[in-house]
Amino acid sequence: MSKQYFPSGKEEIQEMLKEIGVSSVSQLFESIPEELKIKEKLNIPGPLDEISLLNYFEEISKKNNFLNYTSFLGAGAYNHFIPYIVDYLSMRGEFLTPYTPYQPELSQGTLQTIFEYQTLISKITGMEISNASLYDGGSAAAEAALMATRLRKGSKILISRTIHPEWKDVIHTYFKNLSYEILEIPYSREGKININILKKSLDKDSIAFIIQHPNFFGIIEDIKEISKIVKQNGSLFLVGIAEPISLGILRPPGESDVDIVFGEAQSFGIPLSFGGPYLGFLSTKMEYLRQMPGRLAGETVDRNGKRGFVLTLTTREQHIKREKATSNICTNEAWCALRATIYLETMGKQGLREVSYQNLQKALYAKERISELKNVKLKFNSSNFNEFVVEYNKDPEEVNDKLKERNILGGFILKKDYPELEKCALLCVTETHKKEDIDYFIDCLKKIL
Repeated sequence: MSKQYFPSGKEEIQEMLKEIGVSSVSQLFESIPEELKIKEKLNIPGPLDEISLLNYFEEISKKNNFLNYTSFLGAGAYNHFIPYIVDYLSMRGEFLTPYTPYQPELSQGTLQTIFEYQTLISKITGMEISNASLYDGGSAAAEAALMATRLRKGSKILISRTIHPEWKDVIHTYFKNLSYEILEIPYSREGKININILKKSLDKDSIAFIIQHPNFFGIIEDIKEISKIVKQNGSLFLVGIAEPISLGILRPPGESDVDIVFGEAQSFGIPLSFGGPYLGFLSTKMEYLRQMPGRLAGETVDRNGKRGFVLTLTTREQHIKREKATSNICTNEAWCALRATIYLETMGKQGLREVSYQNLQKALYAKERISELKNVKLKFNSSNFNEFVVEYNKDPEEVNDKLKERNILGGFILKKDYPELEKCALLCVTETHKKEDIDYFIDCLKKIL
């Protein structure tokens, strides 16, 4: 019976351990620090029959009451409207059953959607080529930074302090054992990158400068001006996009001579769900093709002239010599990329622009209403997209607790990642918010503050 779920028995496990030269399964996990290991038994019930199991999860699901709340929380995780066609088409068996196109001749549909996904990402970022997706925005940021080290010689990478804090953590993790300095460039009083400090920090050892746009505070950076400064130093300019809906209304980074554009595409048809799944993207110039991580699907014709799709570039350790691989990425996010493709093709150019416009206008309305309140103020006087920072006269955690009592999820509290913004929170407004939602939020703030 146990083999129904665990294909290897005790004797087989011992045989495998003996073959690889270890005495126990626990020895395989010795590299994990003891303080991180769970010693006690997991708090899960014993075996259940099918009906009991369904009832058990149904009871648990009743605890999910998120529909009762209106969320103003963004910070890299955005609540956008998803047309029903995205769910319907992406759930078709033809798309769900292929895993990843190791056998291109068997997965033409998957390869075609990946090809279309790459084309769409290239168009909205204004870049020449895009890869076939990465795990998430954080890993895309780190892969972009690693790619820069392969393209330019130097000893340090400059990153903006207003990059998503979790993206910065991932970059530091990837570079932990590499001999590169990661130098953080602070933000100005306006919440934008401090241009003067950036100019002073750039030198012959600077490989690249990485910025987020709009930045983590939701502020729109002057990409064109920054690009000129970075290029005059001979460094690469990398731009991260956490909220790609903004590209429906903002000029594509590729028009400002950006070298690599990376980011998170969760906003394109992927719902929020306990932190995942997410979808990283990376696009670049054609001249950097060979140093791009991941894989690339291409279009061709067969011997009979029929249109077909193939894996064109797979600079991975499974396909080429390990030391020449540009990444150890073992799979991609093909299904998430499929949802992004369906979303973008459903919305079209005008639809994406309309969604982007609604995000911008509703956020402006919320900013205007909040600026009329006492005991709260807008922290930065700069142009935003759909997020902005407010400063309360109280502890923002206390404010959020009282908002939650009124069925509102407040803003992202910034003091953990930005101690200097102790009483500040990052609010987010998207096209899903009705005017009544924003007005109710403002009325609640009036009573709380």
